[in-house]
Amino acid sequence: MCHVIVTCRSMLWTLLSIVVAFAELIAFMSADWLIGKAKPSSSEDVDDRTGGSQEPYHPTLGIYGRCTRISHMQLSRRDTLCGPYAENFNEIASGFWQATAIFLAVGIMILCAVAFVSVFTMCVQSIMKKSIFNVCGLLQGIAGLFLILGLILYPAGWGCQKAISYCGHYASAYKLGDCSLGWAFYTAMGGTILTFICAVFSAQAEIATSSDKVQEEIEEGKNLICLL
Repeated sequence: MCHVIVTCRSMLWTLLSIVVAFAELIAFMSADWLIGKAKPSSSEDVDDRTGGSQEPYHPTLGIYGRCTRISHMQLSRRDTLCGPYAENFNEIASGFWQATAIFLAVGIMILCAVAFVSVFTMCVQSIMKKSIFNVCGLLQGIAGLFLILGLILYPAGWGCQKAISYCGHYASAYKLGDCSLGWAFYTAMGGTILTFICAVFSAQAEIATSSDKVQEEIEEGKNLICLL
């Protein structure tokens, strides 16, 4: 018989697992890993609302994507275009970024799988006599290691030609040059920290769903058990 067990700690772990997976996925897909040096506005760059010159803009560069301003044939119009600069894996600007993409992708796939499974932990608490929370926590720890490797290797690619074109000639491995780190990098870093927090907190979720109070509720014949 399936017992639906919902506790404060297990629900919090489930929500955190989902948030972490989405945060890492969004960061990976974003082009805002590096914020390039400011590009000065030309005399043709006119703000349609004020009639004055637009402020300098900052192009951004991601692992496989970028955002830059493009001009139209119409009168003095400028739009920001975002999209992948690499049409396939081999066109990613640096071998280090290719390794980063692999490690992050593996970590994110594990996190997404755990996030999917975590939704069903309300009904299924064990698999082959193994606590599903402990198994998921172990997988989250492994995913965190992949994410760390990816984030460590990423700055080593700052010396590639693509990064230099955005960050200036002073850019090199682990040196940003004229660039700054964008929100995507910090999101990936924060998500990695939360991944390990989730891995540790999974043990608390397991304790909460197997407590004596839960067992008493099961023995009373209840199928829906909600505990704080």
